[in-house]
Amino acid sequence: MSKERLVAFTDAVIAIIMTILILELKKPAVLTWAAVLDLRMNFFAYMISFFWIGTMWVNMHCAWDHVKKINNKLVWISLLLLFFASFFPYTTSIVADNFNSSVAQTLYGVVVLLVSFTNVWMYAELAKVADNKRSQTISKNHNRMMSWDIIIKLVGMMLTLTIFPAGVMLAVLVTAVFIILPRSL
Repeated sequence: MSKERLVAFTDAVIAIIMTILILELKKPAVLTWAAVLDLRMNFFAYMISFFWIGTMWVNMHCAWDHVKKINNKLVWISLLLLFFASFFPYTTSIVADNFNSSVAQTLYGVVVLLVSFTNVWMYAELAKVADNKRSQTISKNHNRMMSWDIIIKLVGMMLTLTIFPAGVMLAVLVTAVFIILPRSL
């Protein structure tokens, strides 16, 4: 089948997820600079989630650009990826309200890792269905980079569960700034 309907559906769901993120962002109880500053962790959690999802979308756009046909397996993998990604507004709001909670960070980390693992699976399937070398190369390079990304996120999860509750959010920030973003630019 052609990819257009799946790409359009994926774009729509990601746009909705990103919109819900902003709707979940807390407003200050009173409108003062101090009250806005008190919400800095909310803004930080929102920023991390927004750009993480946005970067995922950019990378998917690049990978899907050269693919002509897809299979049913790829449709279901994409649906699973979007299902896991749809938890971002929920877990982001939990982290925003409880930034130094290892439980909140772990919930967020589980979603991040589920999306990351499903993303790797999707790119592996993309490499199989691609009818040109460029798409295969993009998919394989993506998954090579994702192995480092996942390792850093797992380290962040271990830190969260042991000595540093904000480890997951820090790991996502580190992977975004030093692995994902440079590759995307």
